Formats: sequence, structure tokens, C-alpha cells
Amino acid sequence: MPDPRAVKSIGGLLHPGPDSDYGRRGRAPWLDFPWERHQRRMRIDDREVRYVDAGEGPALVLIHGLGASWQSWLEQVPEFSRDHRVVAMDLPGFGCSETPAEDISIEYYAQWAFRFLDALGIESAALVGNSMGGFIAAEMAIRQPDRVQRLTVVSAAVFWQTYRRAQPLVQLARLSDAIVARALMRTTDDIATRPRLRSWALATAGFRYPHLISKELAHEMVRSARRTDGFLPGLEALADFPLEEELPKISCPALIVWGAHDTLVPVKDAKRMEDLIPDSRRVVFERTGHVAMLERPERFNKLLREFLDEQPEQREGAAAERGEGAGVAEQPAEGAAEPA
Repeated sequence: MPDPRAVKSIGGLLHPGPDSDYGRRGRAPWLDFPWERHQRRMRIDDREVRYVDAGEGPALVLIHGLGASWQSWLEQVPEFSRDHRVVAMDLPGFGCSETPAEDISIEYYAQWAFRFLDALGIESAALVGNSMGGFIAAEMAIRQPDRVQRLTVVSAAVFWQTYRRAQPLVQLARLSDAIVARALMRTTDDIATRPRLRSWALATAGFRYPHLISKELAHEMVRSARRTDGFLPGLEALADFPLEEELPKISCPALIVWGAHDTLVPVKDAKRMEDLIPDSRRVVFERTGHVAMLERPERFNKLLREFLDEQPEQREGAAAERGEGAGVAEQPAEGAAEPA
């Protein structure tokens, strides 16, 4: 039966089309998940950290992006905690985790993440990172390859420092940081309860069709994304840490997921990463923005599960197919916009 939400639109600007899997139909599993049993706090480097630790089995570590929190993975924790130990943290300076005494950088976050895993008794894990979290996960795979079993990046901001707009945006953020931070602290709750403001907030966070995101998920995203002390240093870290030349050092299997209509990190970066990481493949979700794991959760979860369960012989078969020119599982929709 066609999706009743489907409407005619020009070039998919208003709606992804009939029978789309954008968003989630029906009640989302995370709404009924016993979060109170799995939320934890600990101290690392004499600073409090908030995180979620759920399930048993192989470790799966989820790393959020700039200005976000562990709630970026609401759609993944219930699904994968059925047969994995799933850990999602608030990085230092974000969410409810305290700001570190050290200077924030991609290198610092990678080192901190390994100390975090040590404290949890996790020797090695599969990593999944979105945006800045993908940058951190890639750095971890380079520095301690024996501890990273598999790597999945979602719209990873690995090349962001190469864009001409990076440094001007950092300068603007420095000038406006105090004013914007105070304004957002006052208005976040108001935004979370007003539909039009919620849609605007989600659009700025990279959602392609914010009006199709459930009000419950939208509320959680807005409420948990308060601007914190880590935002500006995190933005500066993205603009100052080149990683391109080191990506070929990643030795584990890598899955590169992107949205064809990502307005924050251009989809062309997916091909760039695939060319540099030896054992990698890319999958582009059509009519999707910056947070594919939230915009198309069922498709993303299926893809991630297949990747995690993949056997070596399947990897070899996939590599052979890529050699014949079948490197992208889903091509971007026509007219996919890339930011300047």
C-alpha cells in the first residue's frame, strides 16, 4: 500500500517519494527500550562521562558527531544490543559529559576513546562514527589497528579541513560563540516543543526531510543537542587535523555510508575515502542527508548488520565485484546537491 505521507514534489525537495523508507513507520523500538537500566556514568581523566552500555556479545562502539550526543544512536542501540555489547558515549565536552582539561582535538578524542574502552574492559571492537565521530573512528583505526575489528563511517568529516569555508566558519563561530550559546540555552526547550522550529533545527543538523521525522525523535535530537563547551574546540579540531595521507593505513574492513543530499559534508567525499582505504566499500542512500542512521534507520541497520556478520569469503566476493565496477550499492538520486 502506498505511503499515505507521499506527495508530489519537484526533484524530491518536499518528499522522498512513494514507498520511501525515510524515517520509520510505526512505533520505533527505542521508545520502549529500558534506557534507565543501561545509562551509566564513570570518571576518566578526572572528568565525568555519560554513556550507554547495553547487551552482550562482540563489542560495537558508536561515536556521535559535532554538537550531538549518544542519542544520535537511539535507532541502533535496541537493534544491535540483542547480540552485541553496544556502547555509545557522550564525548567529553558534549551531551552530559564534562569538558576535559586537555585541549580538544581529533587525536585527543581517539586516545580518550581507547582509555574509555580500557575502563570498560573492551580490548577490541567494531566502530561506527557519524560526521566528527567518523573522523575519530578513522583515527582510532590508524593508531591502534589491532583494537579495531571493523570500521563504519557515516558522512565522516575527514576532509572538512580542505574546504575553503572551514576556517572562515571557525572564525565566525569564535565571534558568535558566547551569544549563540546563551541563546540556545534559553530556547532549546521552546524549539523542542514547536513543530516548525523543530523542523528548522533538524534541517540545520543535516536532515533531508525533517518534517517526516517523528515528533518523539525530533524532540530527543533537539533536546540532547544543546550547545556545550566542546562545540567550538570540536569545530576547530575538524578544521585543523589532516588525515587524508594516513587513510591507506586503515587495515580493517571499512563501510562508508553517505547521504546523496548531505549538505554538511559532500557526498563526493565517500568516493574519495573509498579510493584511499584499501578494504572498503561505499553505499550512498538516495534522497538522504547527513545522518543516514536516523533518516533511514531500518535500511541502515540492515546494511550494518550484514557488514558486521560478513565472512572473509564474502568480503573477497565483494572486492571482486568492485573490480568489475560495482562499487556503489545505491547511486545518488539525480540532482543531488553538493555544498560549495
